[in-house]
Amino acid sequence: MVFNDAHCHFFSPAFLEALGRERYQQPVSAQAIAEQLGWEISDSAAALADRWVAELDQHGGSRLALMASVPGDEDSIAAAVGRHPNRIVGFFALNAAAPDAAARAEHALTAGHLRCVCLFPAMHRYSYQDDCVVRIFEIAARHGAAIFAHCGYLSIEARSRLGLPSLFDLRCGDPLALAATAARFPQVPVIVPHFGSGFFREALMAGEMCPSIHFDTSSSNAWLRYFPGLGLAEVFRRTLAVLGPDRMLFGTDSSYFPRGWRRVIYGAQCTALDELGAEQDVREKIFRRNFDRIFPVASSTRAD
Repeated sequence: MVFNDAHCHFFSPAFLEALGRERYQQPVSAQAIAEQLGWEISDSAAALADRWVAELDQHGGSRLALMASVPGDEDSIAAAVGRHPNRIVGFFALNAAAPDAAARAEHALTAGHLRCVCLFPAMHRYSYQDDCVVRIFEIAARHGAAIFAHCGYLSIEARSRLGLPSLFDLRCGDPLALAATAARFPQVPVIVPHFGSGFFREALMAGEMCPSIHFDTSSSNAWLRYFPGLGLAEVFRRTLAVLGPDRMLFGTDSSYFPRGWRRVIYGAQCTALDELGAEQDVREKIFRRNFDRIFPVASSTRAD
């Protein structure tokens, strides 16, 4: 099946340099950090974008969302989108509580042609009901953009491997608080990754309350260890029962090379849907059509 992947990370040279500055309190080359992590590095954002498109082609994919995974790296993902506007949809991480958050969001959604703001309140310690989040929703509404809203458990492998502290407050990633704000902006699609990442029940409740909330299916969904006896097929079944097939987006949480695109995640999700006997129409919505509806290819780039 031709797929779109709604959740991949763009670990640019600038991203690696930001990790190095935080870890060593001084400038460190992207190459040095990549070697420490055991990753392969691309020379530029454009070269990394080319590599991701090659991954898509190798595995039969059509389009993917790539996320600038540290606040301030919007230019890197904008360069990737500019290189492959028909294949890459640009997401960017934003600290909504930062003084320059509104200006950064405006610039990224206009000059950078990015299309989704990614919020991690557990990392940056604010609530989804805070005024700073409302401002970002207002900006997204004006620009026809989406909001990626992380909820529940949060773990960042690169930080752990570099020995960086992860002083996250998981209470901030409450899907019910998210629904209270999202309901005020019904025109803004909201994407909750990993089925709520451990807040599965609360995310389902939020999704039933707020029709703009979608789930992405990405990652190995290791949060299932908090729910003994619950398997991925049952997660899909319950989500389909509450949200329906129109509000689910396939994703893998792919991130670095040489691992590349995580086909094993795709296979696990196909197997889960096989167990449910999911019809072809349901599969096509999850794996491709819902993504294309939320992030249509711009008419000005169709000939590229």
